[in-house]
Amino acid sequence: MSNPTPIVANSLCFSFGNGELQKQILFDICFSVEAGEIVFLTGPSGSGKTTLLTLIGGLRQVQEGELTVLEHSLHQATESELVSLRKQIGFIFQQHNLLPFLTAAQNVELMLEMQGLVSSNEIVSRSAEALAAVGLSDRMRHEPSGLSGGQRQRVAIARALVGNPSLILADEPTAALDSKSGRSIVDLLKKLARERGVPILMVTHDSRVLDIAERIIEMEDGRIKDSSALSKASE
Repeated sequence: MSNPTPIVANSLCFSFGNGELQKQILFDICFSVEAGEIVFLTGPSGSGKTTLLTLIGGLRQVQEGELTVLEHSLHQATESELVSLRKQIGFIFQQHNLLPFLTAAQNVELMLEMQGLVSSNEIVSRSAEALAAVGLSDRMRHEPSGLSGGQRQRVAIARALVGNPSLILADEPTAALDSKSGRSIVDLLKKLARERGVPILMVTHDSRVLDIAERIIEMEDGRIKDSSALSKASE
């Protein structure tokens, strides 16, 4: 029996504002992401990429059309249903969004504490394992101010993965990084996602990292302009 498709969107539309001030952002979006697939959303600023990502992540309410994420139908979903979905997703943002007064380990531990599903001892051990997986065992007790940009983004990845998510959503995770750090981040994401069989949907403008994608969905003016599968000579 095949696994359910993690993301399915059909005729998805979205607008900001009401009445005369209403502005439509997404128009008739139709696409899917399969289990274990790495898909990039590209396109110019203002094309609707981040809005689409926030709908998929349960951070906004679906207004029109159908959107199913991890078997959750999001049209008319309640807030509690959206919260349940968000607990299954690993989010990675461009600015990493670490709490500056917590250490790297505490930032990662906070994710598990919010889920409330494991013991205190397991929170500590799983957070240490997640930071080790991203190569930061020796930086666990450092606050964000004592870490480089690439290291802070690695903490954000550890935080996203520590809860064993069923889906990873990333919004411009390499935009503020130099080429070496950016490459390291996406290679790490690919490796960890492959090991866990987790699909990745990433918004990016960064042409330096497009080669890790298996498919690129190009957006323009709130519509999907093109969806292209990429052939891979080697893995």
